[in-house]
Amino acid sequence: MADSAARDAKPRFQRPGWFTKNVFNPILAGLTRLGFSVMGSRVLCVRGRTSGERRCTPVNLLVLQGVRYLVAPRGHTQWVRNLRVAGSGELLLGRRSEPFHALEVPDAEKAPILRAYLKRWKVEVGIFFGGVGADSPEEDLRRIAPDHPVFRLDR
Repeated sequence: MADSAARDAKPRFQRPGWFTKNVFNPILAGLTRLGFSVMGSRVLCVRGRTSGERRCTPVNLLVLQGVRYLVAPRGHTQWVRNLRVAGSGELLLGRRSEPFHALEVPDAEKAPILRAYLKRWKVEVGIFFGGVGADSPEEDLRRIAPDHPVFRLDR
């Protein structure tokens, strides 16, 4: 209940800038759709929570100890909100589609996942974590956990 109360109180969301929205994400999504994964990139497709239409966006798939995760560096984004409602989606890499069921990870369990995510993609997404990095103390990772939804993906 504490996780959902924190989420509902004032969810953090950092909108992508013009360059990210109009240049970087389309290029990354295009490469991924062609079958080229850039450091684990995939295209996430989820049904929209109100429209029911398929919504797709590039994401970084983290595999940690054999478990697959999606982390939302920008916070409570549209894809996060859609995935919470849909509970499932698919990851695309080229022509390959991997359906999955998603389970949101509680804040108390996020620290090692966030640490691994930052270790892998800090150059790309570090700015969204308020100065917290892979080498930051555990309490800093726990402090930012409510701002960064994490989903465990099951096949």
